[in-house]
Amino acid sequence: MNEENILLGQAEDRITQCLDRYMLTFTGFLDPHQQALLRQKMRKENPACKILFTGGYPDAQRRVMACLPDYMEGDAGEQDAMQQIFSVICAQHSKNSSASRSGRALRHGDYLGALIGLGLKRDVIGDILVREDGADIIVLQDMAEYISDNFGKAGRTYLSVSVHPLSELLIPEQKVKMKHDTVASLRLDSLVSSAFGLARSKAADAIRGGMVLVNHEEVLKIDRMLEEGDELVLRHHGKAVLDEVGRETRKGRTAITLKIYI
Repeated sequence: MNEENILLGQAEDRITQCLDRYMLTFTGFLDPHQQALLRQKMRKENPACKILFTGGYPDAQRRVMACLPDYMEGDAGEQDAMQQIFSVICAQHSKNSSASRSGRALRHGDYLGALIGLGLKRDVIGDILVREDGADIIVLQDMAEYISDNFGKAGRTYLSVSVHPLSELLIPEQKVKMKHDTVASLRLDSLVSSAFGLARSKAADAIRGGMVLVNHEEVLKIDRMLEEGDELVLRHHGKAVLDEVGRETRKGRTAITLKIYI
């Protein structure tokens, strides 16, 4: 059985448990490709319970598929579900730490590598939000105590670690720049090329390779047409939003404004 079939089977089990036991169930954290696979399945099958893809905050890249029983209705139900699923590991280092003295700030990979080194599977670890003095790490709630007891170092830097509810998550402020450009059309390959400074052929390769998300869903068709407000993510490069679509120029190109997250 291949990995996709295993994933689909696990998702089906969560749905069945939710319906049979009338309780909140959820998968481990999913990468964008896994999310796209399950979203497509949900659209086709339309299960009786409510399906929510969430990583604990609106812009999360890694998300779980949560199955909500009907008593968890509306925004309040979704917020309650997230508080039950996730905890936040706050990892801080002091001004006198080796990271601070060396001038090399700890990076996403430093924290992730240290966590994997504890024997944790990737699907229990969500987004890692790095800041100057440490990071907030979203994890599955039932693993938070183990991580807190064993996670004390990233690279050569010792950390102070504590567990917090999701409501105390600190989301770093993202820097944004506006880019004005013209494109031949609002096709996905044109917009990826403009947003991330790639040649059109490279943008097309990235899309076909599953590297591009539109509104949190993996898209493989280079000719997908976008609309104002659509969000683009190119894995390992960043995020952009098609903020405004303007008029057609004299040369037949379309004026656009992109909001690019640095």
